[in-house]
Amino acid sequence: MIDYIQVSVAYVGPEGQALRNLEARTGTGAEEAIKQSGILGQFPEIDLATNKIGIFGKLVKPDQELHDGDRVEIYRPLIADPKEARKRRAAGSSQGT
Repeated sequence: MIDYIQVSVAYVGPEGQALRNLEARTGTGAEEAIKQSGILGQFPEIDLATNKIGIFGKLVKPDQELHDGDRVEIYRPLIADPKEARKRRAAGSSQGT
């Protein structure tokens, strides 16, 4: 008997967002669930070699085994360095006072 788990795959891209629910075999890894979800066909900008993935906000490796109820998230690359962005905001607010 093969056991199955319910998982979801989420992605927010520049052209929209998607949340796909699927039934996967117990032992399925995060990357495999992404492929099974069909989300790669909808968002061709996703590159699993460069995009990081996580489960509920925590980074995981592509072969991370999933558990029932997990939400696999595909993260887009940062377009700005967070430290530099904070510095720019701080500099801008100090000039306004």
